[in-house]
Amino acid sequence: MSRQGGGHVTCYDNNLVCKRGRRVRYSEEAAMRLVKRHTNVPVPDIIFSDYEPQKGNIGMSFVPGSTLKSMWDGLDDRNKERVCRETWSMITQWRQIPRPPKLAHLYQCLADGSPATEDPLIKDLEDPPRSLYTDEAVRVRIHQRYLHYAGQRYAETLLDMLPQSSASIFTHGDVAPRNIMVDQSGHVTGIIDWELAGWYPDYWEYANIMKPSMDDNWQSWMDYTAIQRWDLKGIIAARRVLF
Repeated sequence: MSRQGGGHVTCYDNNLVCKRGRRVRYSEEAAMRLVKRHTNVPVPDIIFSDYEPQKGNIGMSFVPGSTLKSMWDGLDDRNKERVCRETWSMITQWRQIPRPPKLAHLYQCLADGSPATEDPLIKDLEDPPRSLYTDEAVRVRIHQRYLHYAGQRYAETLLDMLPQSSASIFTHGDVAPRNIMVDQSGHVTGIIDWELAGWYPDYWEYANIMKPSMDDNWQSWMDYTAIQRWDLKGIIAARRVLF
């Protein structure tokens, strides 16, 4: 079905989907189990899993339908608006997922409490990666990466430009048409690819939906139907260097 750096997804008889590779970690399984337990959002069922230090393997149920990416251009404006509102309704549900008590001391983390190591905004420059305990620590991490990768224009002002948040919210982290499954009528049948999911500042889902993409028409509709909009000027400035 797909092959990306660190991950290989194979479908068997429209029944079993296997995802394997170095980017396949328990945090993705933990995220899907949390969503299944606390929401009505359709996600794959976990059939089996196996994790080693350098790679993982998850067997999941097949989510019926086609990707929204493959269907989007064939939808009229009414259905484009509707599917975006359906998506935001699901996002609203998982934003209410309670943080497990054992993760209460962390501000940003993946669903199992591990640090985010794939997001270019907050991937730690040190190894092993350090945990993030406050919103200020998230902003400092972004600023450190900006300076490390030769960001100059906003070197003195980026910290003040970045959005501030008093809430850390459960976040998918990669809501995009390729990860939204829909039926032939354009109704959402499932959300897939939860490897980045965890707790992030409350603006993070919106910021990642709006990141540079070829899906700009979908982004416009998601912005139009958004449950809330945040000032992303600092994130946009950082991304010019970090993406």
